[in-house]
Amino acid sequence: MADKKIMIDTSVLIEYFRKTDKNKTTLLNLSLEFNHIYISSITEFEIFNGATPNQIQFWNELISKLTVLHFDSQAARIAAKIVSNLKKKRKSIDKPDLFIASTALANKLTLATLNKKDFDVIDSLSVI
Repeated sequence: MADKKIMIDTSVLIEYFRKTDKNKTTLLNLSLEFNHIYISSITEFEIFNGATPNQIQFWNELISKLTVLHFDSQAARIAAKIVSNLKKKRKSIDKPDLFIASTALANKLTLATLNKKDFDVIDSLSVI
């Protein structure tokens, strides 16, 4: 398998958590196609921010199998540029989605999401 990489957003992880049959999840299908799966530190925040104490072990185990990319200076500058471009078009994006998208762009990764419409306003982002 070639060195195939992808970043996933929170919706992909939530689907995996909720579905009883893990074999029918987007995350499992992506793991068969890509050998490196990344999440943004913003996704990690969203997961743990919404987790109950009983869910923490599940999320710790799952996230330990993924690579977490940090929202860094490069991602921050990309995010600022995206906001500037969106303002010109009179469009907006939720801040967590903006930070996840800019992290993907900073790392030259395609973003896998179950909420494509949330990211469609960013022309430079490759989304599946």
